[in-house]
Amino acid sequence: MSQHGHGQSRNGQQGTAGQNVDHSVAAARYIDAWNATEEGERAEAVAAAFTGDATYTDPLADVAGHEGLAAAIAGAHQQFPGFAFRLLGAVDGHHDIARFGWELVAPDGAAPVAGFDVVRLAEDGRIRSVLGFLDRVPAV
Repeated sequence: MSQHGHGQSRNGQQGTAGQNVDHSVAAARYIDAWNATEEGERAEAVAAAFTGDATYTDPLADVAGHEGLAAAIAGAHQQFPGFAFRLLGAVDGHHDIARFGWELVAPDGAAPVAGFDVVRLAEDGRIRSVLGFLDRVPAV
């Protein structure tokens, strides 16, 4: 394995079509979208973070497009009102692929939900697919 950037994103790396890919920026926009609570704000954040035909698959959701993504995000906020998503650790990326951990934090600072996502980026740096995994979920 290469020693360059192991454990963190290699920002400014050349993408598949010669475009610069910034994995950390893509992950930050992703978290911004998941933290958008108002419908208009959420639509703008989703459009900034994801391509129009983006797909999102995790154990609880399998959606596509901006409307599907916005609905999945709205559902998370309905289930966990007042909670916020945050990155957990460094963003690791190569080519047009990045991986990162995240957690969902309660107003009291507890983080009952955590996961790990792998994303593929489009040439413009927006996310075109997400494969998500849930590492920690609350007992029902």
